[in-house]
Amino acid sequence: MSKNEYYMIQGEDYKQMAIQVLKAAGLATDIADRSKRIGIKPNILAAKKASEGAVTHPELVDGVLTYLKEEGFLNLVVLEGSWVGDLTSQAVRVCGIYDICKKHQVPFIDLQKDAFRTVDAAGMPISVCEEVFRLDYLINLPVLKGHCQTTVTCALKNSKGLIPNSEKRRFHTLGLHKPIAHLNTVIHQDFILLDNICGDLDFEEGGNPVVMNRVLGFWDPVLCDSFAAESMGYRPADIAYIRLAEQLGVGSTDVEHANPIVLGEGIPEKKKMRSTKRVSKLAAYADAKDACSACYGSLIYALDRLNDEGLLAGHSAASISIGQGHRGKTGKIGIGQCTGCFEKHLGGCPPKAVEIAEFLRQQWE
Repeated sequence: MSKNEYYMIQGEDYKQMAIQVLKAAGLATDIADRSKRIGIKPNILAAKKASEGAVTHPELVDGVLTYLKEEGFLNLVVLEGSWVGDLTSQAVRVCGIYDICKKHQVPFIDLQKDAFRTVDAAGMPISVCEEVFRLDYLINLPVLKGHCQTTVTCALKNSKGLIPNSEKRRFHTLGLHKPIAHLNTVIHQDFILLDNICGDLDFEEGGNPVVMNRVLGFWDPVLCDSFAAESMGYRPADIAYIRLAEQLGVGSTDVEHANPIVLGEGIPEKKKMRSTKRVSKLAAYADAKDACSACYGSLIYALDRLNDEGLLAGHSAASISIGQGHRGKTGKIGIGQCTGCFEKHLGGCPPKAVEIAEFLRQQWE
């Protein structure tokens, strides 16, 4: 295990994909002591279904609990505190995670009802829920998605569910970025199982999910969020809380020198989720033929960035080719290794949105 390693699998059997990531990472070996109290922290910000792009898929929680129990770990809890506008007790039932906890006979702890203490977080006083200090090992299950204030939200910001509502309100008065970075100096994420299945395009509450059908594992939350930023078409340096967290010693933004471990063929995709009107408008610029979700989703995020910059206007529909159906064929502009015979193409399987956006800018200039 190395902090700069991360694990990636694509498919549709999300529970099994989660188990495969945890096995590849050797999580049981890392935890070692079967008596440790292990906390599983999903993202359940509101009473939403995971398919809307806002909350952690219950299948991932199911996979984590199945793996840990099979490995002999029984001192398990799932814990979360929803955002101020929703009740955790309702949100956990709507998303299906409460039923998973009942199935495994693992307690769910509503942190909106928990006591808290104030600690020094690298020079900033921050209140943290008491249950956090009872944990020996924390597994974070964030959703890779957009955010209306911080642009990106992932592992580092998901720690905000471990503080009381009063502190969440204060974070917003402070501008979010600085307190999020400081919070992660006192909350140590031992492992991150990243839900990159269908996070929202740019809003934390969901509504415009971008289907990627990926599950990833990280040891470093800063590296995780840096990967998330690039997956959505941004550089880590563009996101203030990621920069600040690195400066505070929480982790590294060096995605370029990280070691990705791709796990086999994954579980084949058989169905496609319906796109919202907004995502469909972006997709109109693509000539997609048998494109895998991760490649196609990366293109959607890249097109959204270019649309924000006003660069889509004037370009014709279906002008960008992507997908296995273009393999061995020729054309003008292609995305992904399947379009290697095109006049101009960007390799990668899949390429990141930040790379696609830069490539298209160059072609259109």
